Amino acid sequence: MRGIFVFIETKWEKDVCGSTIYVQAHHSGSRIKVYANRGDNITLPCRLDGQSSLFGNRIKWAKLEDDSSETNVLISMGLHKKTYGDFQDRVYLLEVDDNDATLVITDLDLNDYGTYRCEIINGMNDKIVEVDLELQGVVFPYSPRLGRYNLNFQDAETACLEQDAVVASFEQLYGEWRNGMDWCNAGWLNDGTVQYPITKPREPCGGVRTSAGLRNYGRQNKSNSRYDVFCFTASLKGRFYYLILPKKLNFDEAVNACKRDGAEIAKVGHIYAAWKLQGYDRCDAGWLADGSVRYPISRPRKNCSPTEAAVRFVGFPDKKQKLYGVYCYKPQL
Repeated sequence: MRGIFVFIETKWEKDVCGSTIYVQAHHSGSRIKVYANRGDNITLPCRLDGQSSLFGNRIKWAKLEDDSSETNVLISMGLHKKTYGDFQDRVYLLEVDDNDATLVITDLDLNDYGTYRCEIINGMNDKIVEVDLELQGVVFPYSPRLGRYNLNFQDAETACLEQDAVVASFEQLYGEWRNGMDWCNAGWLNDGTVQYPITKPREPCGGVRTSAGLRNYGRQNKSNSRYDVFCFTASLKGRFYYLILPKKLNFDEAVNACKRDGAEIAKVGHIYAAWKLQGYDRCDAGWLADGSVRYPISRPRKNCSPTEAAVRFVGFPDKKQKLYGVYCYKPQL
């Protein structure tokens, strides 16, 4: 079973005990933060204080949504337990002793990111604990072949999913801004707001006299308003690579070349994850699944990306042009 990385003040650690993974997390009052990677098996801590036993009492785990609603994850009444929705067959209670209501989530997915609430109803000893589950990943801006500002919210969700990603949260975009992200096109976030991160204030991006930060257009009409989108993807569950071939390819040839190599043509989320999380560096422009051409540079240098580490965007060229290589992705079996 895989270990996970967790954040304890300022140090990363990996902690595995036997066949079960225990998470040491950062505590702030009754709120806990757990950091993990996609595909990990993780624990969300929750315990009843004192000498009382949990046996026979009600335990409810729920995921809190951005619209203030909640999604049931697991409910336990003594020996009777029920799991819900996408969490079925992926969650269970750890129950290391009679006071333990810790939740285990297996095979962590992008959509598992968020805040979870543990409620223990135990008469005089009721308890509520909230746990923030944060995935290690990367935020990237995305616009389709149609060009800038063509996505309503539903289109934005679909666009991210097609690139092995989900619509980013405010917290994820804020974290990326703190790490230096600067992007002048406004994009959807998963709470229905439209924002963009600026580290270098300038006239076209809110004005020279404004301070650096996230520019916020507020909540927009999800059906009629059209913007770009900020997507979030996490660590790869497979191998991303540039396919070495003797000649350049058009788009259809690129798709087939990856298939012949036992892989699929890579998605935009794959190239960003490989670049940001694995330090992948290649100065060859290659086709991706959405018909775009890009290349990842983690070591800036002349003729590649002279001033900054970045995924360089060539554009959406004519798919019949035989001018580019291809990036492939081989999922882990």
